[in-house]
Amino acid sequence: MQIGLALQHAQQTLAASETPRLDAEVLLAHVLQKPRTYLLTWPERELDARCYAQFQALLAQRQQGVPVAHLLAEREFWSLPLKVNNSTLIPRPDTETLVETALELGQLDEQVLDLGTGTGAIALALKSERPQWQLTAVDKSAAAVALATENAKHLRLQVDVRQSDWFSALAGQAFSMIVSNPPYIAADDPHLLQGDVRFEPHSALVAAAEGFADLEQIIKQAPAYLNAGGWLVLEHGWQQAQGCRARLREAGYHDVASKADLGGVERITYGRWLTAEKERTDVE
Repeated sequence: MQIGLALQHAQQTLAASETPRLDAEVLLAHVLQKPRTYLLTWPERELDARCYAQFQALLAQRQQGVPVAHLLAEREFWSLPLKVNNSTLIPRPDTETLVETALELGQLDEQVLDLGTGTGAIALALKSERPQWQLTAVDKSAAAVALATENAKHLRLQVDVRQSDWFSALAGQAFSMIVSNPPYIAADDPHLLQGDVRFEPHSALVAAAEGFADLEQIIKQAPAYLNAGGWLVLEHGWQQAQGCRARLREAGYHDVASKADLGGVERITYGRWLTAEKERTDVE
């Protein structure tokens, strides 16, 4: 079958997807080990039996809802090719806004902690832009730690990846910036039954207290791990910016603000802690 005709049939097969044509092109390009532009340039090229069979197998899985990123075992984030699997969230474009915010707030020499690193996407993106920064990335999942470590090695980016349930393994350490994309979806959110999230670990998606439990824990505990003037930068849900700003101010953070993602939704909220824990302890 010709490439052009195969893509037409695939688009019909994936009609339930939000992006059927894109999914088909990405999967076929993966099978052929060619860029997507090749498909558009040579639509009359014939697919051999092996490639066509591989393509059909991928289409069948995608038709069942398996994320394209899982089928390819890879997702691009901040122009970095990251290995992915079902042990972590699939990195999303909205999270690049967190990276942008951290880069804007950061100084020449930062010690940055990425909480709940998953694939390592945020930490690796920051390290790729600021090689002089010291990056520590933690996750409570051993599988996520292994994946983030693999990505760091593959990209040759020096990030200290550790297993830790939030701050549990970081006693006595302090950072000039803490970033996190924690679970923030309420357990009864209908979006959990739709799209790619059905195939992602709910422990990385769902939080108690209407999605605020982990955000609140990080906001309360982070000051003990922040240097004087250090920033806490958080990703959250589309309706949680106001709640995050209120919680940060109530906890004593300064310069609290939010930033919108590419869709115009307030997705990132941040605040600065002005007094280091040691200084507060000495005063007390």
